[in-house]
Amino acid sequence: MLDRALLEPVTIGTSGLGKRPGADEELAAALIASPFRQLDTGNNYALGRSEQLLGEAIAAAGGLPAGKVVFSKADQDPATGVFDGDRVRRSFDETTARLGLDTLPLYHLHDPYTISVSEAMAPGGPVEALLRLRDEGRVGAIGIAAGRHALVEEYVRTDAFDVVLSHNRWTLVDRTAETILQLATERDMTVFNAAPFGGGILAGSAFRGQTYGYEPTSEAFRAHLDRVRTLCGEWGVSVAAAALAFSLREPRIHSTVVGIYSEQRLDELPGLMSTEVPEGFWTALDALGDPPASPTD
Repeated sequence: MLDRALLEPVTIGTSGLGKRPGADEELAAALIASPFRQLDTGNNYALGRSEQLLGEAIAAAGGLPAGKVVFSKADQDPATGVFDGDRVRRSFDETTARLGLDTLPLYHLHDPYTISVSEAMAPGGPVEALLRLRDEGRVGAIGIAAGRHALVEEYVRTDAFDVVLSHNRWTLVDRTAETILQLATERDMTVFNAAPFGGGILAGSAFRGQTYGYEPTSEAFRAHLDRVRTLCGEWGVSVAAAALAFSLREPRIHSTVVGIYSEQRLDELPGLMSTEVPEGFWTALDALGDPPASPTD
């Protein structure tokens, strides 16, 4: 199982690592050397390059520093879309070979969009393979990680998982993960909340333009976002600091996954984490009313 007592409030996400040819080697080394203990990666991130760069940095450091942990994810076959038990085993072997690690403290079923939940839970399916990896001691805990909240809810209700990771669904401007948080809390699951900046739109970043969670936004969502931005200005708080604090202050969330795409972002993160957001800001945020039911509809 994942020792929640040792879990830190922020986990570093590395889904963007490996997308800058020739530039990300230094970032990978900085991530391994940084004071942040938890790194989150995945088999298909940058077609495996994220894990490869982390593995090379780990090797260059003489091994994973004491107290440092790497979480990863099983992904469908990138060529065929197959996502069965055999694929989970191959995905795990690919991941551990790239990272140079024999075991992982946490291993997720990631974005199982090519199969149904019943197929995933069937004999010979990916969940059975995850459970066997846990029974064998190759992974400490298993999780479900995906962005489609209704699908995540369905997987949580199977009671098969120790951990749930949702992204872009619990932010300053989105509460669609509420049911996930409720279900996970009822089951005493560990909860990771990823993408507190909604893919960049809440971080003052133009990285993904005006999209939220990788999708174009609705007029109602943009209007609500403008009200939130105005409120942040009135309280003298940056949108990014408020967005991160929103996730960190939620007691049902055990760690927030913050994607890091540059050494500058890594250097800025401690200051962002330590920014004090006045309690009155949250009261004023609540007074704005509920965000649109869907940011994209």
